Amino acid sequence: MSIVAIDVGGTFTDFIYVKSDGSLGYFKVLSTPRSPEIAIINGLKLIGDVEEVIHASTIATNALRGQVGLDLPRVALITTRGFRDIIEIGRQNRPRLYDPFFDKPRPLVPRDLRFEVDERVDYKGNIVKPLNIEEVEALSLKLRELNVESIAIAFLHSYINPIHEFIASSILGKAVSFVSLSHRVVPEPREYERFSTTVVNATLAPLVSRYISRLSDRLKSIGIKRLHLMSSSGGLVDANEVIDRPVQFIESGPAAGVVASAELAKILREPNIISFDMGGTTAKAGTIVDLEFEITSEYEVGGESHHGRIVKGSGYPVRFPFIDLAEVSAGGGTIIWRDEAGALRVGPISAGADPGPVCYGRGGVKPTLTDANLVLGRLGEYLLGGSMRLDREASIKALSKLGDPYEVSREAISLANLEMARAIRLVTVERGLDPERFTLMAFGGAGPQHALDIAEELNIRKVIIPPHPGVFSALGLLMADWRFEARTAFPTNLEDTYRTLEAELAKKIGRVDYYVRYADVRYEGQGWELTIPVGRPAIIDDVRRAFEDKHLSIFGFTLNRDIEVVVARVFAVVTRVKPRIEPPKRPKEFKAKSSRLTYIHDEMVEVPVYWREDLPVGAVVEGPALIEEYDSTTVLLDEWRLTVGELGELRIER
Repeated sequence: MSIVAIDVGGTFTDFIYVKSDGSLGYFKVLSTPRSPEIAIINGLKLIGDVEEVIHASTIATNALRGQVGLDLPRVALITTRGFRDIIEIGRQNRPRLYDPFFDKPRPLVPRDLRFEVDERVDYKGNIVKPLNIEEVEALSLKLRELNVESIAIAFLHSYINPIHEFIASSILGKAVSFVSLSHRVVPEPREYERFSTTVVNATLAPLVSRYISRLSDRLKSIGIKRLHLMSSSGGLVDANEVIDRPVQFIESGPAAGVVASAELAKILREPNIISFDMGGTTAKAGTIVDLEFEITSEYEVGGESHHGRIVKGSGYPVRFPFIDLAEVSAGGGTIIWRDEAGALRVGPISAGADPGPVCYGRGGVKPTLTDANLVLGRLGEYLLGGSMRLDREASIKALSKLGDPYEVSREAISLANLEMARAIRLVTVERGLDPERFTLMAFGGAGPQHALDIAEELNIRKVIIPPHPGVFSALGLLMADWRFEARTAFPTNLEDTYRTLEAELAKKIGRVDYYVRYADVRYEGQGWELTIPVGRPAIIDDVRRAFEDKHLSIFGFTLNRDIEVVVARVFAVVTRVKPRIEPPKRPKEFKAKSSRLTYIHDEMVEVPVYWREDLPVGAVVEGPALIEEYDSTTVLLDEWRLTVGELGELRIER
C-alpha cells in the first residue's frame, strides 16, 4: 500500500508516492480549480492501492483573495463593548502613502454583524466587569435570526484570562455551526492583530471544513481513510487540527517546498540554501540557515504584493507561525501584456490550468512565460514525458500581437527574472543575509529554466536542481514531520513556561521526539518583535545575545536597553520515516539526444539537449546545454558546469 503526497497548485496537481519496493513514483495532472478534489481523486485512481494521503492546498488563501467559486460565509464578531470597530480601524499602515483614493480592504465582518457585550478583564487578568450573561443569551437568538454560520469571539485581554470567552462560547455555540475563540487561535497581545486573526479563522472555518469533509468523503469512497495536511509552519497536522484552526493552512503549499529543500540540504550537507520554487502560477523564495528553515510570526493574507513583499495595510493580518517566504506572481502561466503606455508587463494575472498557456491548446489566447520559453527554445515540443504536446506556432502567433515574438519573449523573461531576484533579496538581504554565501536550490516545473539567470543577477555561484524538481514540493510533504504548536504571552519564568507548554503538548499528542523553542523578543518600549530560536535550558542572557545578533544583522544597531519576551512558543515534533532518494540506474556512457536553437545570453545558439535520466552519477556537462526530464527543463548557460551528484541531483557551478 502507498503513501501519497499531493500538492494542489494553480496549474498542476502534483503526486509523488512511495511504492512497495521503497522507490518513488510521481506524475502531474492539470488542476481543477473550482473543485480541487476532482483532480486529486482522478490522480489517485492512477496509483491504485493507497493507504494514506498527505495534502497541501491553497484553498484558504484563494478564498481570501476572492477567487471564483469560493464565496465567503456569513460571519459575526462578538467583542468587548467599545471595540466592535477595531478590525476596521486597524493600524495606520498605508500601502500607498501618497494615494488619497486608496480604499482599505473590505472588513470580513460587516458592521451590522459586529456585536458588543458588557465585560472587562484588565491586562493582568483581573475581572473588572463580569460578562453580562443576559446580553449573550439575547445575542444567541439574534444570530439564529440572521443566519450566521460562524462567529469570532474576541474579548479584551482574553489571552491572559479567557474565562469570559469560554462562557460566551458555551451559550453562542448552540446558535452557530463554528466558533473561533481568540485565546485559542492566537493567545497573544495586540487587539487588532488578535481580532483580525480570529476573524480570518472564523471566515475560513466553514470553507476549509467543507473542503476537508468533501475530500475525506471522496477518499473514503475509494478506500482511503487516513488524511493529513501540511501547515504553514512546515509540519504535518491532522484534519481536525486544521478544521479547528484553519489559519495554519493558509500557506500550506509553499511551505512544503521549503521543507523539502531543508531535508535535502541535510542529506547533501549544504547548510545554507535559498529555496526557489517557480511553478505554474507563482514563484516562492525562502531560506535555510544552518540546515533550519526560518520562521516568522506574522503574515498578511489577501493583500497586495510589491516585489514579493506583502504590502502592510492592504490585507488581513494573521498572527501565526509561518515559514518565512516571499512570493511573486511569476510562474509559467503568468500572462505577458502591454499597459496603456505600451510598456511590456508580466503578471500578476495567471492563465492557470484553465485555459492555461496558449501552447497548451486548451483555449488560452493570452501569451505567458511558458509560451515565451517555448518560442526561445528553452522548452521542447513535449511536456510530461511526451504525454503533452506544446503548440509553438500558436505561441508565436499570440506573442506577435505584442510585437516581435522573439524580442517580446526575451524582454518578458528578463522582467520575470528581475522580479524573482527581488523576492530572493527579500528573504536574504532584508534579513541581514548575503545571497552570495548561499546555494540556490531551484525546483518547480519552471524553476530550473530560470535558475541560472537569477543566480547571475544575484552573483550566486552554486545552484542545485534536486531530483524530480517539478514535484519537489510534494516530496516535501513526504519528508515533513508532525509539528504541533503551543504558546503563551509575557512569560515570567522562561524555562518554567517552556516546560509547561511542552507538558501540555505531550499530554495532547502523546509521543514527542523533540521540542523546538522560539521567542518573540523586543527591546522594552519597542512596538514590534523579532522571532528567535531558544536553546535548552532557556537562559535570558542567551536569549538577549541571540536577539541582539539578529537585531544588529537586520537593522544595523543595538540598544542599551532591557529586552522582554512577548511570546514564548514551542513546537512538539514527532518524526516520520523519510523516503529514500535514490538515483535510477543509468548507463556509464551518455550523449546528447538532439540539439536545438535556444536563447542563451542575448543570442540564439545551437545547444545540445540531454535527457536527465541518461546522465550517470559523476557525469559532467559544460554549458550551454539543455537538460530535459519528465517534469522540467534545466537551462545550462555558458560559463557554467554541471555535475551529477550521488543522489542524481544536478550540481551546477560557475
